[in-house]
Amino acid sequence: MNAPIDLIFQRRSIRKYTPQLVEREKLDLLLKAAMAAPSAMNCKPWEFVVVTNPDSLAQFRKQLPFGDRNAPAAIVVCGNPGLSTNPAARLFWVQDCSAATENILIAATGLGLGTVWIGVHPVGPFIRTVRQITSLPRTVRPLCIVYVGYAEAQKPARTQYDAGRVHWQKYGQSYPPPAEEV
Repeated sequence: MNAPIDLIFQRRSIRKYTPQLVEREKLDLLLKAAMAAPSAMNCKPWEFVVVTNPDSLAQFRKQLPFGDRNAPAAIVVCGNPGLSTNPAARLFWVQDCSAATENILIAATGLGLGTVWIGVHPVGPFIRTVRQITSLPRTVRPLCIVYVGYAEAQKPARTQYDAGRVHWQKYGQSYPPPAEEV
């Protein structure tokens, strides 16, 4: 396998971190990777709030049901549909920000960091909590939080491939066998 595929298989959700701080240079690289993601009509509706303040991270842990991770950093991935000059592209901020999030997750793996994606959108109380902790304006919508840090323990690479969820040409149709097997 080549390196990009290896990184995808090595990426795992990490829920326990060492106290080691994440270097600013690595956080910057994660943000550059995020902004290299594709977006509908190249509108790039994303904005990011990097949180390293221990008090703010403690508020996430206390107030978000799935936010109780001990990571030393978090990246709040947000959509700002108003950044798009194309009204149709504004409808795709969730997809665009999800692509940016996946780039963060994979890039972090390549940098030796662990991450976990914590969903925020579309749950109203989660959105309000994140908005309050990070002082987001009403026009900016939090999609998720990506906790970032050094993993307390390594997890083995894996794929979750399931051929039963793959359909060819039409739903419910499996891939036809090679001609020599027919």
